[in-house]
Amino acid sequence: MGEKAWLLCLIALVSFSVCRGQYFDGNLGRKHIKTKGSAGFFVLEKGNFYINLTNWGATLVSVKTPDVKGHVGDILLGYDHLASYMIISSSRPYFGAIMGRVANRIKNAQFILDGKKYHLPANEGNNTLHGGRRGFDNVLWEVKEIRGGKKPYIKFHYHSFDGEEGFPGELDAFATYTISGETELTLKMEAIPRNKPTPVNLVTHAYWNLAGHNSRRNILDHSVQIWASHYTPTDKAMIPTGQILPVKGTPLDFTKEATIGSRINKVPSTEHPPGFDNNYVLDSPKSKEMQGLRVAARAKDPWSSRVLEVWTSAPGMQFYTSNNLKDPVGKGGVVYKPHSSFCFETQDFPNAVNQPNFPSVIVRPGQVYKHTMVFKFSVEK
Repeated sequence: MGEKAWLLCLIALVSFSVCRGQYFDGNLGRKHIKTKGSAGFFVLEKGNFYINLTNWGATLVSVKTPDVKGHVGDILLGYDHLASYMIISSSRPYFGAIMGRVANRIKNAQFILDGKKYHLPANEGNNTLHGGRRGFDNVLWEVKEIRGGKKPYIKFHYHSFDGEEGFPGELDAFATYTISGETELTLKMEAIPRNKPTPVNLVTHAYWNLAGHNSRRNILDHSVQIWASHYTPTDKAMIPTGQILPVKGTPLDFTKEATIGSRINKVPSTEHPPGFDNNYVLDSPKSKEMQGLRVAARAKDPWSSRVLEVWTSAPGMQFYTSNNLKDPVGKGGVVYKPHSSFCFETQDFPNAVNQPNFPSVIVRPGQVYKHTMVFKFSVEK
């Protein structure tokens, strides 16, 4: 493997793995531990369902789940080496990481809050994307708790200082990943402002290919359904205009299941190659059985028969078809091409801090920001 820094340790009564070092081996099956205060890899497991993470960016590294034949495969794009996640670049893909303090775009890298103008780093043209040059995806999170048992989980914490990337006030952010069912992953994101009001929008940027990240198949034959009858149109810089328009009669209409490839070349896009990169206004009813969450989207791969269904507490979802991937070399040396994956990024609306008609993203001291997602994996013949 090259690196010799592994410290092997069987952890009794715990059904997850923790591994130390700079390299993730997807075939590891034993228990590993890392030094406190450093970045490492962690594994939650239940049966033949495996979730791999790192505390660098509170990032999902891999998700392994069986296909229709029972073959377990990794369906998440990512890297083998920690160093690859740590690159600070405006073109980095943010594989699997938590975006913050404010995910998505903020127009002109500024906003006004309580009469004061705040200036942020402009890292995508004139705008701020995913929290700035060094957002929550590119910092070390503390491991607060790790537990095994029937519902293995890991809880990460990050303390953001006042003025970090231009945002006001100290903020404590938390991301908890739990295997909540046989093949079900729950992600709870919370944030607590300590001394000033601040905008918050925490989002996971997971890239999925249900055929397998190393299948070398694109996602154009994946079928998708999105529970949204409206979307927020954008200008050429991908900034919402403030309008909320119906999807009916447009290529964005996935209210009924359709393949991605059947309309990807019809969607208006400034990206090359073109594709989906749109915020949908979710409108499905909240479910009591799902603790008030609503179903956001569903995807199915015909080759493996894997199905992903996403539930959320958020009002919107960015559907993105990896149009901007620049051939990064991922796990196992796989080169990830445009349209090799898709993202279901549930969120508050982009640029909401500058759009008074969008749901507010301002969280004040004494309030707690909460965003919950549930990923349900299954097979369907």
